[in-house]
Amino acid sequence: MAIYAVGDIQGCHAEFVQLLDHIKFDQVADKLWLVGDLVNRGPGSLEVLRLVKVLGDSAITVLGNHDLHLLAVAEGVADLHRSDTLDEVLNAHDRDELMHWLRNQRLLHAEGGYVLVHAGLLPQWSVDQAVSLAREVEIALRGENHAVFLARMYGNAPHHWDDKLSGYKRLRVIVNAFTRMRICTPQGDMEFRFKGEVENIPSGYLPWFDVPLRASADASVIFGHWSALGLKVEPRIMALDTGCLWGGPLSAIRLEDRQLFQVECSNPVAKHW
Repeated sequence: MAIYAVGDIQGCHAEFVQLLDHIKFDQVADKLWLVGDLVNRGPGSLEVLRLVKVLGDSAITVLGNHDLHLLAVAEGVADLHRSDTLDEVLNAHDRDELMHWLRNQRLLHAEGGYVLVHAGLLPQWSVDQAVSLAREVEIALRGENHAVFLARMYGNAPHHWDDKLSGYKRLRVIVNAFTRMRICTPQGDMEFRFKGEVENIPSGYLPWFDVPLRASADASVIFGHWSALGLKVEPRIMALDTGCLWGGPLSAIRLEDRQLFQVECSNPVAKHW
């Protein structure tokens, strides 16, 4: 059995299918770990959702910010953005089935010394704490009041963690860290406007994974979300958003030997940072 971690797909269905062919993915023997943002901006979000759903237990996906946004729009608690390409999903005959499936996906997956998450982990969170906090959000997403949660998850405040946080403020910080964070201060204060290259990070901030004495440093964290960062594979981090949507490749890494597999983008849109 092989486990393949795959970067942000964002509706690039054709490239995703090509990548599965390239790695000779065996649905019975192999596993896919998807870093989230299955949908949006690309042309094939509906096809991506249907394909990953059909893969069943052979695919583990964590939710990204675009996936959560789709859920909020589908519930009628958020508006489409000008650059969204979600109409086909929202008008699909199986929309409700797909949204139910998406709501039941994970926010974080930890297994065998690896952590799979869309954006990152706050520096003060151990892996065990991160798993516990992810479960809090997953319970809210799967519960009867999930529409209320989806409506309240938007916003940049609070921008740092406090164990005393409660209610929707607590859930919002968890969601923002796992699905939106790229940089933070050494104390864990998050900044959400920055999307660029590392050399242009604002003064006082650094990539979340470079914070000294990060509590999750003993695990290997697999993440996406930061296309300007590109491919970054080190002993304890794997950044896999290589910007297929923007003209880069779609990337997968086989965890057993860290072999890289890539397919080129067939129809890029304009750069977004």
